[in-house]
Amino acid sequence: MPLVFTSYAADPIASGLAQSYARPGGLVTGNVLNAIGGEEALAAKRMSLFGELVPHVTRIGMLGPLEGLLLEKEKAALKKVGAQLGFEVSNYSLKSIDDLEEAIARGLRDEVSAFYLSGEPMLTINKSRAVPALSKAGRPTVGPYPELARAGILMSYSSDLDDGFRHAGSYVAKILGGTKPSDLPIEQASKFVFAINLKTAKALNIAVPPSLLALADEVIE
Repeated sequence: MPLVFTSYAADPIASGLAQSYARPGGLVTGNVLNAIGGEEALAAKRMSLFGELVPHVTRIGMLGPLEGLLLEKEKAALKKVGAQLGFEVSNYSLKSIDDLEEAIARGLRDEVSAFYLSGEPMLTINKSRAVPALSKAGRPTVGPYPELARAGILMSYSSDLDDGFRHAGSYVAKILGGTKPSDLPIEQASKFVFAINLKTAKALNIAVPPSLLALADEVIE
């Protein structure tokens, strides 16, 4: 049975799903979450934009589950990007969403400058609880997905998940039309979404530079 994946967070080659990006082999193909350069390149761009929006960040508090393929990539990427941009990273792990408030409290005691939300599903699917809790903390927030910015975090930057779904649908149609999955190269993300929540910025007394507003794909007011 052919399998088409979309927005895959891990390396499909390292995880054994495919032989190579260009020639997957077997019955599996699709598209991955990251572009060339992987999570490190995405994190660098995300935090560079965040640094323009919130200058002088010295410590980022990363919120995420205990483990996860994407989480480990994010931790490594943030650590490397932090060394380049001049901020430290403190990790606050959650066994479940019920640990969120205590994790935020620990971050505040550690005097984090801002909170970073992992792209692992836990916080995104619980955004109706996570975002209000973070808003009460009074710290700027950054994460990967635009739905988080729509829900109330300050800023997001990620590959366009909807575009990934469209590409996956196109591959399904080709396979149903007779194309072998092994002949369809695994695609890397090529479209990205930068979102800013102006309502949140106003609540935090952050003046958004016009240059960033011009760059944003989505401005939530």
